[in-house]
Amino acid sequence: MTNQLLKNGRLVTFDEDIAEQYGLVEKGAIAVSNGEIQWVGEFEDIPQAYRQYEAVDLEGRLVTPTFIDCHTHLVHGGNRAREFEMRLQGASYEDIARAGGGIISTVKATRGKSVEELVEDALPRLDSLIAEGVAVVEIKSGYGLTTEEELKMLRAARELQQRREVIIKTTYLAAHAIPPEYENKSDEYIDQIVLPGMEIGHEEGLIDAVDAFCEGIAFSPSQVERVFNKAKSLDLDIKIHAEQLSNLKGTELAARYGALSADHLEYLEEDGVAAMKTSGTVAVLLPGAFYFLRENKLPPIQSLRDYSVPIALATDCNPGSSPVSSLLLILNLACTLFRLTPEEALKGITLNAAKALGIEKDFGAIKAGKKSSFAIWDAEHPAELAYRAGFNPLHSMYRGDEK
Repeated sequence: MTNQLLKNGRLVTFDEDIAEQYGLVEKGAIAVSNGEIQWVGEFEDIPQAYRQYEAVDLEGRLVTPTFIDCHTHLVHGGNRAREFEMRLQGASYEDIARAGGGIISTVKATRGKSVEELVEDALPRLDSLIAEGVAVVEIKSGYGLTTEEELKMLRAARELQQRREVIIKTTYLAAHAIPPEYENKSDEYIDQIVLPGMEIGHEEGLIDAVDAFCEGIAFSPSQVERVFNKAKSLDLDIKIHAEQLSNLKGTELAARYGALSADHLEYLEEDGVAAMKTSGTVAVLLPGAFYFLRENKLPPIQSLRDYSVPIALATDCNPGSSPVSSLLLILNLACTLFRLTPEEALKGITLNAAKALGIEKDFGAIKAGKKSSFAIWDAEHPAELAYRAGFNPLHSMYRGDEK
């Protein structure tokens, strides 16, 4: 790529050294060379070294870091529209799961698909995200629940990166649910499927991180700890689904292992928040699941603020509890349901989402040394991105990074 100078833009840099709110540069310019940001600042302050770069006029548009969806279950078979209807008629998420629905119903549909079929099914969901300025997507396994089926999901996720201009981060989530063939034998499932599958997936280069669902309808803290011990032995990053339906102290466990993130967190208490602060673990909040499950217990937003725990947001795109493939909608839900400010919400799908995936060195802010990966919007102020629902003001994406 040639050296370029993007000028005449309103820049959301998230660089507090530039400005306290949004890191906003009103009449900004960005110097880019070989896919990397060289300089950011006011147009009138452009150093002489960059004035000869090829000029790109942003025409006053808003520029943000490209978005990052840091928690999805994008690869899956089938849908659960009937269960959505059941919940509206009064059935709870746990009722459906214990009756053989929920995750297990998606397992059946996913096991019946080939890698190519899973890819084709996932592409429209991925395209929806990309159309809203998303450049990085995390995709979890967890609907196969056998060694080969879990690896099949991860292979499909890797293939998606070959089909689209997007970076995919894969997460191994075999400890998502207990399959019917292992009913009342969850320890055996950990021993025979989760741990050996992790080792094979790691050997094949299919796994970027390891996750587990720590909940009464899934796995106990002691079982999750065995999963984490194996992940650590393979030098894999750790994440956790925790405190969504109850408080089993899964977040504290994950924090002891230096987890990148703990996700959901509606039932998280102050001791868990304090543990996250100590470990640097990011809180990933999922307002889509909160909305679709019609929950009423909010995550401890103020406590997370008080302890300065980074708050990220994600779609949790999945066929059951959050069939959402729009991060712009998530911005609005986070503000209206969780009372985040528009700035907190936008930071949650850029800077803090990058931290939740361990990629903040390259993504999440507009700052010298990071990848030149920007979303350019037909908008005047960043709050507009959270303000509207069902409207996409993306003008274009500028992608100077290399996959």
